Amino acid sequence: MIRIAVLGDIGSGKSHVAKQFGYPVFNADDEVQELYKKNRKCYIKLKKKLPKYINSFPIKKKELSTAIFANKQNLKKIVKIVHPEIQTSMNNFLRKNKNKKLVVLDIPLLMENKINEKGDVLIFIEAKKKEIIKRLKKRPGVNLKMIRNFKKLQLPVEIKKKRSDFIIKNNFKNKSTKKSVKKVLREILLNVRSNT
Repeated sequence: MIRIAVLGDIGSGKSHVAKQFGYPVFNADDEVQELYKKNRKCYIKLKKKLPKYINSFPIKKKELSTAIFANKQNLKKIVKIVHPEIQTSMNNFLRKNKNKKLVVLDIPLLMENKINEKGDVLIFIEAKKKEIIKRLKKRPGVNLKMIRNFKKLQLPVEIKKKRSDFIIKNNFKNKSTKKSVKKVLREILLNVRSNT
């Protein structure tokens, strides 16, 4: 199985590009939302660590945001609790799709949490800063200050770009992005064939 991991800045359109490959996608952000909605064990752990902020189940995004704003250490506490759960979900996803030729991993803290493996194909999604900010402002409940806090946990985008095997420029126009994805996919599959 080929594991493709999409990397890039927050708001660069990683999830959109990931879907263009046409193979199963593991989206960590979606999994986190499900966790907050359905996982009582996660709620109990978060309430224990952040009793001042986490008051209700399902966990409300607003309560998490308040905790992160109050103290940037709180974000680290949240990640520490949430990350093992996401790792388990990812392992289940990989097991379920073990017979697929290819899977796509869309995980914001992939490198930081050392989830990537040696043979993973890393693809950096590049987008113009202006476009990214415009898109982030349109997201419901997104606060730029919170995004800045989250970025402090991440490796600089320049490092991710340097370590990537491919770069896809995302101009948020479906046709050209799809074309770039097809070209990269062709190359990846060719490489695999020539190495077997």
